[in-house]
Amino acid sequence: MNDRAAQPLSGEPAARVLVAGASGFTGALAAAIVWRHPRLELVAATSRGDAGKRLDALYPRYRVPIELTELDLGNLDGVDAAIVAYPHGAAAPTVAAMRVQNLLVVDLSADFRLRDMDTYERWYGPHGAPALFGEGVYGLTEMHREELRGAKLVATPGCYPTASVLGLAPLAEKGLLSEVFVAAMQGTSGYGRSSDDSVHFSAMTENAFPYKTEGHRHRPEIEQELAALGSPAPVTFVPHLLPLDQGELATCFAQLTEPTSVEAVRALYNERYEDEPFVHVLPGPPNLRALRDTNQCHVYATVTDTGRVMAFSAIDNLWKGASSQGVQNLNLMLGLDETAGLV
Repeated sequence: MNDRAAQPLSGEPAARVLVAGASGFTGALAAAIVWRHPRLELVAATSRGDAGKRLDALYPRYRVPIELTELDLGNLDGVDAAIVAYPHGAAAPTVAAMRVQNLLVVDLSADFRLRDMDTYERWYGPHGAPALFGEGVYGLTEMHREELRGAKLVATPGCYPTASVLGLAPLAEKGLLSEVFVAAMQGTSGYGRSSDDSVHFSAMTENAFPYKTEGHRHRPEIEQELAALGSPAPVTFVPHLLPLDQGELATCFAQLTEPTSVEAVRALYNERYEDEPFVHVLPGPPNLRALRDTNQCHVYATVTDTGRVMAFSAIDNLWKGASSQGVQNLNLMLGLDETAGLV
């Protein structure tokens, strides 16, 4: 039974929000953030496989006391905005149906992140809503804030591109990147609610390993965004799984187009991020525990004796890498303070 009176709203809601795919990790967290948000009303949380179950039974720690229902695209009256937490391919038709009905949509999948259809089809296959392809604003808030204000469809970045691009953006914006190597490490929640034996506890405990070493589909997303910022540099990207549930660390090695000093690099990072509410430049390397369950990104940059820049960028992959960044973007879409419900 839905307990609407328990939602801690402050006055009239700015939007009535539906979360589609709320039984998965990112969807459940998005529903929890919306539930606690002072200006967003959670009117529905949907799931195909877990319809009829309460969300707080599936995820007790989130304490969202509503029943999951099946999504009915023909009955979206009373919904202003949606967060869609479907896998790539499945999201696009649903997003398209929602946009026809003028809902604001934040998509957590990869379906609208890339700007080139050939690149999308190479990595993901046929697109589920080609007429809408290219219409989404890329939702890396710190890079596209003004475009996000008033946007109708936002493509929330992948978790690896979020960490990698935030780690490299100050250099990319100055056109300084010549070549980039990224070794990114992530907890097993990045796999989602998977039955894959490689992320089973017995396989992961006291273990760590790289995967998709010949090519990961987040690489073209990273290259796309670095090029858009001013540095069309080739990227070598290798992800690794760590024996923890949440958290992500991107270690970025950057060959520059011109020599620089550690003092100049640190000044560049401090200046670029000094006014950002969620990106914090640290005096030393970040650690994952310090930002678990937050929308923060912690960044540290230095220069090696060979002249390469090493930039370290840490996030919570479920939060800043997906759900809370999606809500940060929805805040901007609605004209709210982007930090609302996130601090």
